[in-house]
This record gives sequence, structure tokens and C-alpha cells, in this order.
Amino acid sequence: MPDLPTIGAPPRPNPAVPVALTAIAVGLLSGLVYWWTHRPPSPSPTVAAVTPQAPSRPAEAPQAAPSAPGPAPSAPAQAPAPSLAAAEASLKSVSVTIAGPLETALVSAVGKETGAPLTQVVTRTLVWWLRVPQDLVRHDALSVVYEVRPGHEPVVHAVRFTSGKLGKTLEAYRYQAKGASFSRFFQPDGTELEERLTDGPLESYEQVTSLLRDGRRHKGVDFKTPVGTPVRATFDGVISRKNWNFNGNGNSVEIEESGGKRRTALFLHLSELPKSLQPGQRVRKGEVFASSGNSGHSFAPHLHYQLMLGDTVLDPFDSHATTRASLPAEEKAAFNQALASLRKALPAEAVMGAAR
Repeated sequence: MPDLPTIGAPPRPNPAVPVALTAIAVGLLSGLVYWWTHRPPSPSPTVAAVTPQAPSRPAEAPQAAPSAPGPAPSAPAQAPAPSLAAAEASLKSVSVTIAGPLETALVSAVGKETGAPLTQVVTRTLVWWLRVPQDLVRHDALSVVYEVRPGHEPVVHAVRFTSGKLGKTLEAYRYQAKGASFSRFFQPDGTELEERLTDGPLESYEQVTSLLRDGRRHKGVDFKTPVGTPVRATFDGVISRKNWNFNGNGNSVEIEESGGKRRTALFLHLSELPKSLQPGQRVRKGEVFASSGNSGHSFAPHLHYQLMLGDTVLDPFDSHATTRASLPAEEKAAFNQALASLRKALPAEAVMGAAR
């Protein structure tokens, strides 16, 4: 039997106990580390949104995304008018009789959103036949083939107008000749609807959008043309002013004619002018002295060309010699084909308020 320890003396240590306690501690610590590193993630306190599932349905062909709206009409980008072939699927037509203002008839037929701008575009064709609105009379008939473009003015492809004042029916059709920069309106015989100014300020432009005879009381002729189109002097003269009334006229040049006529020509809304161009400088007829732009009080790229004799406003189409272009013989077959297609699209007769 082993000896008992003496009272008051320290117990004798058992060497096996420390080893066992150390082993237990190490085991507990290892287990705690394992549990901490392998514990499942705690749920997030945020409640996740649940997306409702749409009911299943048979598969369909994918639909094209809706096109973005174009820029506002005030943007310098009046979009180029599409060709007839590209536009045929979206062509519309309207036929009206005149019983008052032209705009009233068109708005009644197609609504204000389309009718108001359509009136402006159609008027650009009518003014080459008669004065608008003075020469329009009750019971005149108008038929139009056109295309609506969001954010831009409508494109007119065909106009047929029966005039009581003139006693005849007139037609014009939009067509782009091979190699031409822009589409133009042509009459059925292949002659261009618009007159062109001989020795005018531009060699190339898309359309005349304002005339003195169109009833707008505008003092000049507006040529719709891209920014950067070369602008030419229309007679020999001297630059008398540059960039006056900038908020309205933008970059602008005034040229006084040399010689006996003493006319004054104003060129407004130009691109930035070179510093070398100064009052007192002489220019020759046909000389390029600037480029067209969209500056000042302008809603789209164009050139405003105005002629004055003292305080009197002159009509450039009376002051200049004019000419009308014709399609070349080799272009007639293609034009006649387009003409036949557009004639089919025109309504058979004009009935007040009828549209399709």
C-alpha cells in the first residue's frame, strides 16, 4: 500500500495528468477552429426581391426593337429623305378639296401633328405653279403621297393639284437621278419643278424651302443645303458688312454690287468666316468666299440669300436669269417606272377629309 502524504506537505505530482490535460485542450481548440472555419453562412438580414414568373406561352419569332425617336426638328440634322424603294412600305396618301385655308383641309384629314408640317412641305411644290395662298380657290383638289418620319418633317413623294384658277391639273414627283446628290421634284415630262438661279449663290442644294411668293413675308430665298456647301458671290462687288446682328443673322456677309445696278446681296447663317475676309475686300462673280452653315436664328442648315435695291426687297427669281433642268434621255425609263408606281399610290379622287 502506498504511503499517504504528510499533512501540510504538497501532494506529489502525477506526470500523466499534465500530458492528458494538454491533449484535451489541444483537441478542444482544434475542434473550435474547425467549426469556425466550416460553419454555414448565416442568412442575410435583407429580404431578397422575388421576380414573378410570367406564364409560359408558345415560342414566338423575336420582334425588332422599336427605333429611337429622331432628333427634334430644330436639330441641324434634317435627315436625308429616304429613296422611294426604301419608303414604299410606309407610304401614306391623302386627298382633300379646298374649302378655306390649305392647312385646315390637311389637318382635318390627317390631324394637326402631321397636317401642319405636311402643309409647309406641300406648299414648297405648289409655289412653283401659283401664289399661295392668294391663288387657291374653293373646290381646288389636292392629292399627296407622303411619308411620316418621327422628329423630322414629312417627306412628300407625289403631288397632284387641280387648280380652278389655272384650269388644269398639275403633277410633281420626287425622284433622285443617278449620280445626283439629292432627290428633286420632276414634272411628268421629266423637267424639274423648281427653277434654278443662273449665277446663283450655290451650285448644289437640296431644295428651296422659302420664296418671296409663298406668303410667309420672308425677305429672301432659303436654300436647304448641308453645312459646308460653298457659297459664291452673285455679282462683282465689295464686302460692305460682316457678322452684324449676330443673334439673328449668325455669320453673315453683305456685298454691294459694283457698276450701275448697285444692288446689295445678303448671305446669312454661314459657317464661321475666315478672319481674312473683311469689309472693303473685293469679290468677283462666281468666287467662293464662304460656306453655308446653321448659325444665328436658324432651325436647320440652310443659306438665306436676299437681294436689296436701297430699301426695296428684290425677288432673286425676278432679278436673276433662271433655268429648269431636265432629266437626261438615259434616265427617262427609270423615272417613268417610278412615276407609274407613285401614280398608283395617289388617291383616285379628292374628297374632303378622306385619308388612308
